[in-house]
Amino acid sequence: MDYKELQPLACIHPDAKIGKDVKIGPFVTIDANVEIGDGTIIDSNATIHSGARIGKNCHIHSGAVVSDIPQDLKFKGEETLAIIGDNTHIREFVTIHRGTASKGKTVIGNNCLIMAYCHVAHDCCLKNNIIMSNAVQLAGEVEVDDFAVIGGGTLVHQFSHLGKHIMIQGGTAVNKDIPPYAMAGRTPVSFEGVNSVGLNRRGFTKEQIYAIQDIYRMLYNSGLNVSAALEKIEAELPASPERDEIVNFIRSSQRGVVRAVF
Repeated sequence: MDYKELQPLACIHPDAKIGKDVKIGPFVTIDANVEIGDGTIIDSNATIHSGARIGKNCHIHSGAVVSDIPQDLKFKGEETLAIIGDNTHIREFVTIHRGTASKGKTVIGNNCLIMAYCHVAHDCCLKNNIIMSNAVQLAGEVEVDDFAVIGGGTLVHQFSHLGKHIMIQGGTAVNKDIPPYAMAGRTPVSFEGVNSVGLNRRGFTKEQIYAIQDIYRMLYNSGLNVSAALEKIEAELPASPERDEIVNFIRSSQRGVVRAVF
């Protein structure tokens, strides 16, 4: 049945801004102060609350809830946002809460896939091309960088930072930052090696991958503390965007990065 035939069964606030060629299924609820970009599809029984800013060509699946108020006792009803970029898929029963006064917005970038039953809490910032498998749970103010892949059932502690091109094993409880290009898993969470398969798929050369492996060998196998290992990496390994990404990430980490267990 054509979505347009069912749209009268949806509840859409007259002040909501709906783009061109948007398809809205039956029993969808869209509040005021909502903006939805061209070509987006919203399936039946989804709920889009005030403060949602949804990009172009997204797909919000059945039962998803976008921009509900945060589960944070500090929240006092302030006007905040939940922003979703272009070409992002939000699968069944995902919940995405809007920001608090801390940052004012929760952000999910472009070309992301957020699978069923995931939760993205207040003030999280997810960048582009991220995959979150079923039932991943992100606590408040988590930051996830480009091309991260998070396995199903992973729990991520508030304020954690997950770096670029990482892969996290399903069922992991993350309470430390995961540095770029790494694989992480086990209990407690630990460094499991370089995400070589993912990097190869994304066009990294063998030389780049070998160089990243050298960096992590020096970080985790040299017997040095983190500060000394970083100084040794900068002194002895050639400069590259990958080297600088790793070094800067670790130096700026607030929670500390995962350790290695070999």
